[in-house]
Amino acid sequence: MSREIWKAGNMLYPLPAVMVSCQRPGEKPNIITLAWTGTVCSDPAMVSISVRPERYSYDIIRETGEFVINLTTEKLTRATDFCGVRSGRDIDKFAEMHLTPGRAAHVAAPLIEESPVNLECRTTQVLELGSHHMFVAEVLGVDVDSRYLDENGKFRLNEAGLMVYSHGEYFSLGEKLGKFGFSVQRRKN
Repeated sequence: MSREIWKAGNMLYPLPAVMVSCQRPGEKPNIITLAWTGTVCSDPAMVSISVRPERYSYDIIRETGEFVINLTTEKLTRATDFCGVRSGRDIDKFAEMHLTPGRAAHVAAPLIEESPVNLECRTTQVLELGSHHMFVAEVLGVDVDSRYLDENGKFRLNEAGLMVYSHGEYFSLGEKLGKFGFSVQRRKN
């Protein structure tokens, strides 16, 4: 096998492509699409998003300290892409993409009703790292679409048609390959 060495870069793919909603008091809400996001800690529940300072949403999130991470699905792919390439300075992305701003329980920023999962977040620190600044945030609440709850109350997130971003392209998630711990699980005879 032949290998090439490239200059340092971010090739950690696939990633969730999420729509992050935010809003200043008295102004229209906005959405920014991000793939630079991730889990930071489970107790307390914390996440991070990385945003370029020149982006319109950057100042909104920096000033308010609040945002909502909205998971995306195959049905939301066009809106996800649109909200990543258009600026909220120029248009109302909720209106343009026919998305519904919903009331969050713990933050003033709206959630996106069409998303199966919404993470309500409050910034705890901002790390100015270079091209992007990382907002580290505590998850104050999680809103889930009850359509994905089964008869026992188990959340069936993988039935929502989630999608991911990989090297400039969007993909739906494929078939289930296993579950956590399956490699060491005892087989039933």
